Amino acid sequence: MKRYNVLSVCGSGTVTSSMVAEKLRETLEEKGYIVDTTEANPNEALSLAKTGKFDFITYTSPLPDGDYGIPVVNAIGFLTGFGEDEFLEEVDGVLLALEK
Repeated sequence: MKRYNVLSVCGSGTVTSSMVAEKLRETLEEKGYIVDTTEANPNEALSLAKTGKFDFITYTSPLPDGDYGIPVVNAIGFLTGFGEDEFLEEVDGVLLALEK
């Protein structure tokens, strides 16, 4: 199984990011992936992304401008259910690109 590290970002770095992270872990586990997540708030995102530990970012609150150096995926649709399929398609594209 392929393992990925995901940074999950929301306004406070706790509740919403945890909900998205758990749902993403469960969904990707069904597809054969192992996902480790770290939750953060937007002000922490850029410095955490620069550590090189993460493969991509999911977010539900706006991120500060900057070069994150990894794919960044808006997770609002995944959280609300309106746009969930589009979110998962984008994540699938990120995972395929990372596997190359």
